[in-house]
Amino acid sequence: MDFMGWIQLFVFVSALLALTRPLGLYLGRVLDPGGRTVLDPVLGPVERSIYRAFGVEANHEQDWKRYALSVLVFSSTGMVFTYLILRLQGLLPLNPQGFGAVAPDLAFNTAASFTTNTNWQSYAGESTLSYFSQMVGLVFHNFTSAATGIAVLAALVRGIARDRAGTVGNFWVDLTRVSLYLLLPICLVVALFLVSQGMPQNFRPYDTAHLVEPYTDPPAQQTAGVAGDGTVGTQTIAQGPVASQVAIKMLGTNGGGFMNANASHPFENPTPLSNLIQMLAIFAIPSALTYHLGRTVKNQKHGWSVWSAMFLLFLAGVLVCWWAESLGNPRLAAVGVDQSAGNMEGKEVRFGIFNSALFAAVTTDASCGAVNSMHDSFMPLGGLVPLFNMQLGEVVFGGVGSGLYGMLIFVVLAIFLAGLMIGRTPEYLGKKIESFDVKAAALAILIPASVMLGFTAWAATSGWGLAGLGNRGPHGLTEILYAFTSAINNNGSAFAGLSANTPWYNTTLGITMLVGRFFVIVPVLALAGNLARKKAVSESAGSFPVSGATFTLLVIGTVVLVGALTFLPVLSLSPVVEHFLMIGSAKLF
Repeated sequence: MDFMGWIQLFVFVSALLALTRPLGLYLGRVLDPGGRTVLDPVLGPVERSIYRAFGVEANHEQDWKRYALSVLVFSSTGMVFTYLILRLQGLLPLNPQGFGAVAPDLAFNTAASFTTNTNWQSYAGESTLSYFSQMVGLVFHNFTSAATGIAVLAALVRGIARDRAGTVGNFWVDLTRVSLYLLLPICLVVALFLVSQGMPQNFRPYDTAHLVEPYTDPPAQQTAGVAGDGTVGTQTIAQGPVASQVAIKMLGTNGGGFMNANASHPFENPTPLSNLIQMLAIFAIPSALTYHLGRTVKNQKHGWSVWSAMFLLFLAGVLVCWWAESLGNPRLAAVGVDQSAGNMEGKEVRFGIFNSALFAAVTTDASCGAVNSMHDSFMPLGGLVPLFNMQLGEVVFGGVGSGLYGMLIFVVLAIFLAGLMIGRTPEYLGKKIESFDVKAAALAILIPASVMLGFTAWAATSGWGLAGLGNRGPHGLTEILYAFTSAINNNGSAFAGLSANTPWYNTTLGITMLVGRFFVIVPVLALAGNLARKKAVSESAGSFPVSGATFTLLVIGTVVLVGALTFLPVLSLSPVVEHFLMIGSAKLF
């Protein structure tokens, strides 16, 4: 944990803070159907044309049920659209490599993954998908799934802020405005910046480079492109429309890489500056939405208190992961391997320990899943951090929209618990928290956790689950647990040791992603509708404060307590026991 790491952490946090207020103000204008932005002269006619083309009545709002139905219909239609593109890939244009159709189970998994903003990839992008599939089938969802998350959050915030209202907004208007006025223009700027850093953006076929020093592969590793004597003399250089996909994969907290190596590939993350900007892009909108929350409910201190709770959880994760990776591997140190640079296995030398730990914390605090190092190679406690980050519910800034509405679920629970402790009916910003609200919050937490732990247990005790393991023992359990944790929380990162491209894994992980997305969105919208219809009352001396240190610590405690009680038993059998095996004398599996 060196001085330069602390400087870089300070720069990252300062830049994030600097972006939060102005972007939050802009978000307020975008999420207000009548709001005016500097882009209105250009995009206003486009917005109105979209409404006319699809028959959207922009001034007609929806109640929570119609809003939820719109989300489900739009998402399911988009999922079918992407599935068909993947299955018909060989017949579609922009396929210079001549890739054929994607297998049915993998097409289902991928369509579910990108529909739910998970972007889990059971395939290598550069060797499986055409440019058309990447740009149309996947990037379409990168925009719309991100916009859907922000729209749902906007509906919840309106429900909190409104007084005796029967509606929470219009999904089609929210979806259109977020895509047009927020995601598209910022992604254009980010993509141009990434191109300036050396990221490809073209439609050329892959290049073939001749190696200066050919080498010989052992027979077991030889492929079709290897000479008869096993000599490898060429290398395929994958390229394509990379920058445009990377921009939205980060800004929309999607995470699905154009390349299999994701943000550790030099074409997806060319420089230290591109690394910093990509991390800021992941957190920018989730952070700004907390400011939008405070402004909309007319309590800016509340917004900053929620931000503070997220930030403290984020900081704790970064420091633990950085510390664990800085120590290095004691097993390697015992046999004379220098560990002064820390645990560098699975990490890019150009990023080092700190930037690998920071990126891992950012991408798993948010539901992004992009990686610039391999989490499977982290130390047990270092790998525990991204795993537990996701198990908290992706609420530490979290995905665009989904992070804040997930955190507001915990806020409702925290206020309910506070009300029990002081013997008063709990209130949140003048709205009484009743049994319906608590049930909706509980469903949004319990259903995903139950499905995730159930599928993990099934895979860990079944032949199809164990067949994909790259390791046995506690690390193997961590690989399975991480996969289903990543899927249920719509993250998409993976412990690289698990081979998940099988019919059983593709199907179960696809189902898990759908549950993690929509079995949370529906209760959240139900909560929004119930809060919207309530009468707001003035806060009294007995009302529990929803800002300040006490509130922030209560929210943190609720988030950590729910996560610990739910997942500590299985964590004790995976990364925790692996850590003790590593530092002790017991034989590793």
